[in-house]
Amino acid sequence: MEIALIGVGAALCIAAVTAFASRLGVAAPLLLVVVGVAVSLLPGVPTVDIDPEWVLIGVLPPLLYSASVSMPAMDFRRDFRAIGGLSVVLVVVSSVVLGAFLAEVVPGIDLATGIALGAIISPTDAVATTIVKKLGVSPRVVTVLQGESLLNDATALVLLRSAVAAGGVSVSLWGVAWDFVVSVAIAAAIGLAVGRLNLMVRARISDSAVNTAISFAVPFVAYLPAEHLDASGLVAAVAAGLYTGQAAPRYLSPRHRLSEEQNWRTIELLLEGGVFLLMGLELDGVVSGVREEHGDLWSALWIGVVAAVLVVLIRAAYVAPLVYALRRRADRSLASRDKLTTMQTQLDDGTLPVRSRPQRQPRNEHEAERLEQHIERRTRMFSTRIRRTLADVDYLAGAPLGWREGTVLVWAGMRGVVTLAAAQTLPEDTPQRELLILVAFVVAAGTLVVQGGTLPVLVSRLGLASPPDDGPDPERAELLTELSAAARTALEDPDLRRPDGTAYDDAVLERTRQAAMMPASEEDHAVGRELRRQATELRLQLIAAMRESLLEARSDGTYSSETLEDMLRILDADQITTELRA
Repeated sequence: MEIALIGVGAALCIAAVTAFASRLGVAAPLLLVVVGVAVSLLPGVPTVDIDPEWVLIGVLPPLLYSASVSMPAMDFRRDFRAIGGLSVVLVVVSSVVLGAFLAEVVPGIDLATGIALGAIISPTDAVATTIVKKLGVSPRVVTVLQGESLLNDATALVLLRSAVAAGGVSVSLWGVAWDFVVSVAIAAAIGLAVGRLNLMVRARISDSAVNTAISFAVPFVAYLPAEHLDASGLVAAVAAGLYTGQAAPRYLSPRHRLSEEQNWRTIELLLEGGVFLLMGLELDGVVSGVREEHGDLWSALWIGVVAAVLVVLIRAAYVAPLVYALRRRADRSLASRDKLTTMQTQLDDGTLPVRSRPQRQPRNEHEAERLEQHIERRTRMFSTRIRRTLADVDYLAGAPLGWREGTVLVWAGMRGVVTLAAAQTLPEDTPQRELLILVAFVVAAGTLVVQGGTLPVLVSRLGLASPPDDGPDPERAELLTELSAAARTALEDPDLRRPDGTAYDDAVLERTRQAAMMPASEEDHAVGRELRRQATELRLQLIAAMRESLLEARSDGTYSSETLEDMLRILDADQITTELRA
């Protein structure tokens, strides 16, 4: 009964604080941490002590999976260099520098233990993405922050595991690096396989509730076998989510995807809010442990403050050359745009030959036909590659990262629940364990409150907060024109047939061409009902043609992910409405 009351109270608290935070314009996780701290200090409130494995195994996989499903895979690919550098290189550098500092200032710990705590402090939290999204910052900044938060937890936990192991035996740097590469490769393979199997199974299930229930198990189905093979379960969950989010429109109906999105949004709200509330509630227990072991808190406080300053400085030192390198890459890509455009034009008019291998004359007519088909296939692949490269160039040039965006990337590097949960996984015989846990808490809570609380002001001062644009969107209009052309092409196809193979009535085709609604016939209800059924079937076929055209455009990357997602939602809503009318 007591556990049930605590669960109900926590859920109501999360809902109330989230609703209240939106009115204040403050991120809900920040308020939940403050509320948790305030509740933990009340007299009579028992010390909260939760097994950190519940967070690392029960909370992180679904949270990362949910975030990766909504992550545009196209943008993730384009900025993978920056994301990979922040998620791997920066975490490793931060861990080593912090480890050396902690080994010097904390008595009784060696470098391996210091690096272990450095790995705990290094990963950023996804709460920054939530804050930055609401401020209207460039979607590219949001993509980099979101991608970093998806992957750096896995890097930190693998490094933590290696550092803890190094405390007892000799571990080489190259051995750790090789183990990390193998761990990520195995996890990515498992995640992609689970993501594909997930969609293949769910595509055969018509019940939306059952379909969504299966999706709840997917992150754990990816996580558990990866961990069993000593790979990164978090990377597996992220890979499964990225594949699911990218391929779901081809496998799942709009009703299934809408049901899944709404239910996962609720799960994400409760899990994320719960861990931030728990983070605040655990303060009293952490403080009590340090007092019993050391008698005062000042050592942990000043070490935590210096460590928090260090992580910001290290991040700034890494982001500055990263932003410069990204600008140079964008300039080089822009310089090649004219050449790529010329090649695309020559491919379209057939003046740029695409040769086949091996280059020899066909011996007969059948071989000549096969060779011609092969050349056509290679030409299409080459043309697709050029279109994607041109789209990437436009993306890099249209959303450049300058010093202002770099400042946001630095200041948005807040620590969160992973830091606190991972700190509590330190072995019980670790020297100064309680002190190290409190240092991790000071860094996590301090960066959340200070950086998270001032991030909106910083974005406003830098002039990056863009107001909502209510004017016409040329890109949206261009995409709508392309989808309309796809629908007209499908409508004029002489092989167009109903699902049962019969031809459509001429009246239905003509009224659809004129974009007129099919009214019910009062004089002949049976005929009217049949015509309405045909009109519904035809409308669904045209929506399918438009969705296929949209997915091809998304594959080429010729439109922004935001525009593509908005138009996909419109098509989904149109299909759901049409099916309900039927």
